[in-house]
Amino acid sequence: MFKSILLPTDGSQLSERATETAVKFAQLNGAKLVAISVVQPFPLVPMSEAVIIPDATVFDKHADEYARNCLDRVAAAAQAVGIPFEGVMAQSATPYEEIVKAAEQHHCDIIMMASHGRKGLNKLFLGSETQKVLAHTTLPVLVLR
Repeated sequence: MFKSILLPTDGSQLSERATETAVKFAQLNGAKLVAISVVQPFPLVPMSEAVIIPDATVFDKHADEYARNCLDRVAAAAQAVGIPFEGVMAQSATPYEEIVKAAEQHHCDIIMMASHGRKGLNKLFLGSETQKVLAHTTLPVLVLR
């Protein structure tokens, strides 16, 4: 039924647990696992006298290395059980758009993703990438906690 699974990963503990579940799910379904890690661009820093402006090049390098490391961990888990794997890195200020786009481009049948469970004002102001994915895709989304 499910032949291609998209797994967004950010390296968090919840994301690591979602990886374990997605790998088992892919193994049970004989499916390919496609993982995506979205790097958010260098944040704009308002100019003022007391602000130290970090180096955008260093920020981008570290962010890319972190995203690659997240994908490498998923790749190792997939390889350990012999399931096909593909890793995707993207850069965007709106990760949910990249997640939905990757699911379409890689012909995924389902998106499996961790929910970080924000509550209260954080949920109101920051929103949830999971909620945004749910609102912008027609694919089934399995939310893992």
